[in-house]
Amino acid sequence: MEERLETELISIPPTPRLSTPEIQTPSGHMSKEGGKSSTAWTPTSFISPRFLSPIGTPVKRVLVNMKGYLEEVGHLTKLNPQDAWLPITESRNGNAHYAAFHNLNAGVGFQALVLPVAFSFLGWSWGIVSLTIAYFWQLYTLWILVQLHEAVPGKRYNRYVELAQAAFGERAGLWLALFPTVYLSAGTATALILIGGETMKLFFEIVCGPLCTSNPLTTVEWYLVFTTLCIVLSQLPNLNSIAGLSLVGAITAIFYSTMAWVLSVSQQRPPNISYEPIPLPSFSASIFSFLNALGIIAFAFRGHNLVLEIQSTMPSTFKHPAHVPMWKGAKVAYFFIAMCLFPVAIGGFWSYGNLVNAIGRDSKRVICFPQS
Repeated sequence: MEERLETELISIPPTPRLSTPEIQTPSGHMSKEGGKSSTAWTPTSFISPRFLSPIGTPVKRVLVNMKGYLEEVGHLTKLNPQDAWLPITESRNGNAHYAAFHNLNAGVGFQALVLPVAFSFLGWSWGIVSLTIAYFWQLYTLWILVQLHEAVPGKRYNRYVELAQAAFGERAGLWLALFPTVYLSAGTATALILIGGETMKLFFEIVCGPLCTSNPLTTVEWYLVFTTLCIVLSQLPNLNSIAGLSLVGAITAIFYSTMAWVLSVSQQRPPNISYEPIPLPSFSASIFSFLNALGIIAFAFRGHNLVLEIQSTMPSTFKHPAHVPMWKGAKVAYFFIAMCLFPVAIGGFWSYGNLVNAIGRDSKRVICFPQS
């Protein structure tokens, strides 16, 4: 509304003066007749904006100054004092590139490599349909979170607890959001420590070879090494300071996902391959296998736990809200996420069919192999 009003004020022409016919008096002086001539300007309405022209310049200055103030403050946002020192919101210089790096790094993980197992229980039709629905549902819910981050002018919901409190109340929102956040964060951290420690141990054995087999570290010790590295990484001041690491992680995720399906497709398929769902002895077992496959597909999609935090690292003003660069970066990230998940699922199932084996039977297997 301010911009429209400002445009109207800029386009206001100077107020013309009422013109009256000039007549010559007998003394030779020119005088104006009190009557109006036919060419005089007659205002059509007393509320016409032309009557604002004497005060147009001060009003315009006030509007321009107010608009600039709103753009600087950003919806008159009341800043939380804790946001100045918390690691996530300490820095507000994020952009669309950072959003793409963080979302892509958080959205692709080792869970994608298990998607062919879900297809072995669902088959081609149900597998592709389920994966497509899950992908677009993930993208839609991400868009909702991006919009809810600044749903109320003057407030930024930087964390799930704050968003839940706005939806369900202070006390109910705290308890409804705190428990899922804690156990999901603990479960994610535990899974990452197990996978990270096992992967580092396997990488060390491959690189070092027989030279380091005299007194190798145990698996638990590798867990401690990985945890120590995470603690060192957590000493960085804020999320924007690890944007470069997120870029490296995103490139790595694209690389190993592409390598997984390219190497699988390039190999000769087993002679007794079949694309029919794995036969099970009972109807209840089939139902549980179907639900397990849907769970594997849902498990492959991740990253929603960081959406609000990623957007909170971006500056937000009245003219340039944070949801615009956030959504741009998220769209780019999810394009590459689709390029990782769908080829892995389709290529892996095409290569091995229902002979594909889950990596859970051997934690050293970071890729799906056919059953022997």
